[in-house]
Amino acid sequence: MMIDRKTRWKIKRRLELERPTVWIGKSGVSAEITAEVDRQLKEKEVLKLKIQKAALKVSDAEAIAMDLASRTQSTLIEVRGHTFILYRSKE
Repeated sequence: MMIDRKTRWKIKRRLELERPTVWIGKSGVSAEITAEVDRQLKEKEVLKLKIQKAALKVSDAEAIAMDLASRTQSTLIEVRGHTFILYRSKE
């Protein structure tokens, strides 16, 4: 799903000062992480996630974010350092 620039900007601004609600550890994108992200996206639409350094030894942040976005059918809004934002509209 494509999101226009204005909506993307609004989402980034809304989550700018928020703390990540999901942390991805050394086990990477596990089934539990995927299920939790899916649950939170159903509830909130927008989610901020943080990748711990141990997880980055296996893969880079962008690859982890893209993988999780595809597993949850969400849109990757932004990857900044070890933090990224996912968006999925409510049905």
